[in-house]
Amino acid sequence: MKSHFISTKSAGLVLLVSALILPASAASLSFINYTTSNGLVNNVVNRVYVSGSNIYAGTSGGLSISSNGGSSWTNYTTANGLAVNNVRGIYASGSNIYAAHQSNGLSISTNGGANWTNYTTSSGLVSNTVYNVHASGSAIYVATGGGLSISSNGGASWTNYTTDNGLGSNIVNNVFVSGSNIYAATSSGVSISTDGGNNWSNYSTSDGLANGNIYDVYAVGNNVYAAMLGGGLGISNDAGDTWTNYNTSNGLLSNGIYGVYVSDDKIYSASAGGALGISSDGGNSWTNYTTSDGLGSNIVFDVFVSDGNVFAATSSGLSVAIPEPSISIMGFLGAAMLFRRKR
Repeated sequence: MKSHFISTKSAGLVLLVSALILPASAASLSFINYTTSNGLVNNVVNRVYVSGSNIYAGTSGGLSISSNGGSSWTNYTTANGLAVNNVRGIYASGSNIYAAHQSNGLSISTNGGANWTNYTTSSGLVSNTVYNVHASGSAIYVATGGGLSISSNGGASWTNYTTDNGLGSNIVNNVFVSGSNIYAATSSGVSISTDGGNNWSNYSTSDGLANGNIYDVYAVGNNVYAAMLGGGLGISNDAGDTWTNYNTSNGLLSNGIYGVYVSDDKIYSASAGGALGISSDGGNSWTNYTTSDGLGSNIVFDVFVSDGNVFAATSSGLSVAIPEPSISIMGFLGAAMLFRRKR
């Protein structure tokens, strides 16, 4: 626990206030919800991504982008060149935006959304059913209903990976890339490649996962996190060789997990009917946030964390929370000013 001194000046009087800042683990979250009334194109937010000062909300009615923390939104639909309005996945880097569509491939904009190029099986994708997308430099990784498609040249050509190449399943719900490692969340487990997709190691129930239907995957070093629809959250601390499963018995409100994110040693889980769960001890216990904390809905499809701010994609809008210390600096300042007035 640290003690900080804050100086405030009013009418020549300087107040020195000692404010106690509690550790981050003591912080609580209160959410603000953004919907069509705030400018979102649709209230069903499938995915959320944050890059720089921009918030990207992939919704069932198009793509919404805010550059001012959610105060206003610019919306992109088929009228702007998107393949379809239902955006199932989203990724952004600089002026490049990647929108995944479950029914009609992948839309890419290289100028912040002003123009779009659409990619389908005719462009080389393995399937037009695209669940999500990840990009790294000029490389694009596309999770589809027919396998994993990878482009090393911005979409000009594609190499496809299926069970014939060693994937655990051709239904790839999500993809995550860290360095040279590719992690594919499939309907039969987690598939991991350490050589760009040439070879794959597959992990499923026989390796300790509670459920083989993996909806999302995240990795930090040798730690791999698998969101299972029906099995809770699976965590491996040895690159997938062994797994520990965390579920409602550990404090999660639901075993149906749609999304997982890790930031500053905290694990964030987005669940179906169980709201947003946060663990600070590796999954052993959870703090859960629901509509009573301001979430738009207890059905949370995705979660993203940026600079400590938490973004939750829900079935009834985009919910955003800025952590607040349990004892606030402003509380001490207010007490100090009250003391001054009484004198």
